[in-house]
Amino acid sequence: MTENKNSGFSMPAEFSPHHGTILVFPERPGSWGTDPSAAQAAFAAIAARLSQCEQVYMLVSDRTAEAARRLLPPSVRLLHINTDDAWARDIAPTFVRNAAGALRGISWQFNAWGGDFDGLYPDYEQDDAAADAVCAALGIPCCDARPFVLEGGAIHCDGEGTVLVTEACLLSGGRNPQMTKAQITETLCNYLGAEKVIWIPFGIYNDETNEHIDNICAFTAPGEVVLAWCENPDDPQYAMSKADFDVLSQQTDAKGRRLRITKLPVPHVPVCVTEAECEGYEFAPGEDTREPGERLAASYVNFYFGNDCVLVPQFGGIYAEDDAKACEILRGCIPGREIVPVPARAILLGGGNIHCITQQIPQYRKDVSPMD
Repeated sequence: MTENKNSGFSMPAEFSPHHGTILVFPERPGSWGTDPSAAQAAFAAIAARLSQCEQVYMLVSDRTAEAARRLLPPSVRLLHINTDDAWARDIAPTFVRNAAGALRGISWQFNAWGGDFDGLYPDYEQDDAAADAVCAALGIPCCDARPFVLEGGAIHCDGEGTVLVTEACLLSGGRNPQMTKAQITETLCNYLGAEKVIWIPFGIYNDETNEHIDNICAFTAPGEVVLAWCENPDDPQYAMSKADFDVLSQQTDAKGRRLRITKLPVPHVPVCVTEAECEGYEFAPGEDTREPGERLAASYVNFYFGNDCVLVPQFGGIYAEDDAKACEILRGCIPGREIVPVPARAILLGGGNIHCITQQIPQYRKDVSPMD
């Protein structure tokens, strides 16, 4: 058995009350283009809506601080922390809390989704340091999980002892190849205060994160999940989603409940990068590139819970009916929160979506020592 790094602490569900949300203001030309204004406006719109119900923190660099302050509501707090890109879900701390309400951050090792094996860019030192820097800025103790490689988008927790992951991601050759599946399970349970890890085989087709869980399946309540679904048997996603459904259908959570699975269809035809959009990127040496016609990993499961809302990606144009259907389905399985449709193609062009650019800080008590 490995040492339990966070005894007495566990990861709350995303749908539980937040203190706030962390984002990173986008600027990397290989993700957001040489003119990142569309992405910056999309990030700012998300921050503005979340700021109505919780504290929002935006990481900025010296280059972006002025633009961020101009676009963001005054209540959004800027944190001057340099990063290599803007995926807060994957580089910000994962937070755990104990019964007294004390909070800790976890700093996983970050290697740009695969390091030398199949990482997306070679310059990720600032991203790897971001979780520690955020905890220091917020005065929250930080637990160093290195050398265990993980991103926040690779896990989804129900707050009651269950963690969802994909085999495609966590067993990929660029993360922890020296560890067995059982060892990875034990490590996750120790750090996250979990009792059970449910492994499903696949994520979204062509997801460059090696198929993160947060793009394919998410908890909406204890014992309830939404699963990205595809009805077209000629689409590679069809078999991947069906395999995931078959596994989930046979699983119980940490409390012994059978999972209630709601199917959330992906866009009816793939969302692809246009030639004009490709011309806007500027890639650094060693960075993963994009080609015209390349399929993007579009999924409505990449939504985000705010304290009083759910922010849902929308792709517009020929996907208008798909967009509306996704919102309707989520209204049915997430009562009590406003379902907020958010134009998100500018975010998707960077490689992820709303959930990928946000990281929740659970509600906590600042007057309680994390050592209690």
